[in-house]
Formats: sequence, structure tokens, C-alpha cells
Amino acid sequence: MKYTLSVICKSCGALILSALFFLQPVGADVYRFTDEHGVIHYTNVRPSDRKNVKTFTFPCYASDLSCKQLDWERVPLNRQAFGVEIEAAAREYAVEESLIRAVIHAESAYQPDALSPRGAQGLMQLLPITQKELEIADVFDPASNIKGGTLYLSRLLSELDQNIELAAAAYNAGLGAVRQHDGVPPYRETLEYVRRIKILHRRYRTPES
Repeated sequence: MKYTLSVICKSCGALILSALFFLQPVGADVYRFTDEHGVIHYTNVRPSDRKNVKTFTFPCYASDLSCKQLDWERVPLNRQAFGVEIEAAAREYAVEESLIRAVIHAESAYQPDALSPRGAQGLMQLLPITQKELEIADVFDPASNIKGGTLYLSRLLSELDQNIELAAAAYNAGLGAVRQHDGVPPYRETLEYVRRIKILHRRYRTPES
């Protein structure tokens, strides 16, 4: 089925994309182009007669319970992408590179333009309220997103005595939910998210054979 949305307000792009992604199946793409009148269009069918079409991919997010087709124990790891940015953030905020990679892999599959149906954006899937708190100027810039997401993760680790399991739960459900339940909240999404993060973290910590 074809969905097409048009918008003149450029700042509304994230909202439009989120709405269109919500209609899309896992793994689908959304395409953006600007017509001769300056109107921006978003569609799930690639335009054949347009130039400068930008593609946004809707990945299988770690918190998405419908992503059962992925075996997180076997899914290929990405140890190379954004190496400089991840190393710098890990060093500045004293967070393991393997944990940063686990979160990026789980949250966006290393796609800088990733958008979730809930409005989370970029590599580490930061919500607008978190972006404002962390003073992130460009959430789709890999360096800014990784730096902000790692800072946020470091704060959670600090609040939770460096407990990675609880920090992962808080990253997904919020620090308040973790404190309220005195542990990992019993939400299906959060429990599955924590499971997947733990698998990816362990695998990224293990040196390549």
C-alpha cells in the first residue's frame, strides 16, 4: 500500500517521518524529495521521476517486540563504524566502547538518520526532551548524537552504581521507572530490550577471533 505525506514546514519533518514510519512494516524505507514548488514529500514508494531523493530506513529496533526474526546472538556486529566518535565519547565520559556500540546497534543499527515511531532520533535514539536537556544542536550529526547519548548513558550508570543492566533498563523505560520498581521494570519491551543489550554488550566486549 502506498502512503504519501506532504509538508511545507521544514521543521515538521521529524514528525511527518515518525507518522509515516508508524505505518510501515519493519525494515521498510521512506523516501523524501522536494518538488518544484518547494513542497517536501514523504512516501514509502521510491519516486522514479525525481532526483535528489533521500532514503530513510526504518530498522529493527532492539525495543521492538516484533523484531523476532533477528537472532541477536548471531546478527553481524559492526566494530568499525564511527570509531573515532565512539572512542572520543567513551574516553570523555568513562563509558565502555562496547556498551556504546551495543546501544547504537540496538537502537538504530548504526543509521544516523534513524527515527522511531515514538520520535526518538539518530544513532542512539534520543527523544527531543533528552536532546534539549543535553543541549544537542544536531541530533542527526553522528558526533553530536554519540556524545550526547554517551553522556546520558554515563549519567544513568552513575545514578545506578555502574549497573549496566539497570542503566539499560533506564535508557529504555526511564530512570523513574527503574527506581519505582527497584530494579528492571516488568514491562515486556524493557525486559526484552535489556536482554538484547546484554547480548550485544557481551559480544562487542569479546575480541574478534
